[in-house]
Amino acid sequence: MSRIATVICAAVAVAAGGYWLSLSNSTPAYSLIGSAEAQEADLDTSTVVDMVQGAEDAPVEIIEYASYTCPHCANFHTGAYKQLKKDFIDTGKVKFTYREVYFDRYGLWASMVARCAGPEKFFGITDLIYQGQSEWSRAGGPNEIVDELRKIGRLAGIENDQLEACLQDGTRAQTLVAWYQENAERDGIEATPSFIVNGEKVDNQSYEDFKKLIEDELGS
Repeated sequence: MSRIATVICAAVAVAAGGYWLSLSNSTPAYSLIGSAEAQEADLDTSTVVDMVQGAEDAPVEIIEYASYTCPHCANFHTGAYKQLKKDFIDTGKVKFTYREVYFDRYGLWASMVARCAGPEKFFGITDLIYQGQSEWSRAGGPNEIVDELRKIGRLAGIENDQLEACLQDGTRAQTLVAWYQENAERDGIEATPSFIVNGEKVDNQSYEDFKKLIEDELGS
């Protein structure tokens, strides 16, 4: 259990190759979740499940840090990620873990929708969110954006009541932000997408460069 007195408010600026984080103690993202009133509380971040693909005993472990509102992350997931999955994740060579970064309330809402149906549907919903990023993230104000995210959730088969319960869970939102803060501080995450490959931080790069890095780790 950890007592969180301050959380990250992410101010976003576009930089070459990714989004960059600015950490401050201003209004936390979780205070903007629907009508939920998130209060300072004892939060157990161990309740947040890592979303993982691939063999547990794969020789290479890749952890991606990404934001659902980051266009560079969308480019990665609609392009290089698919090749990475085919070549290395599905073949048992890479264990792939996806960890969310919260630049803003919209990315947090998207995360809560993606996680709503559990690990089995997480990556499928994540694909839908990234595929439609340019539409839902520009739908208008907060109400319009959350309505578009609801549509993605329903398209993935989540019932309305379950979807609303996920979106209105202020304690869960607070816990996710605290979990993100712990991860970002521990791994020194300053941009998205960022990757940890067998313990070493790696910036966003072309798939060919990524492939070479993985092959070097595999000794091939």
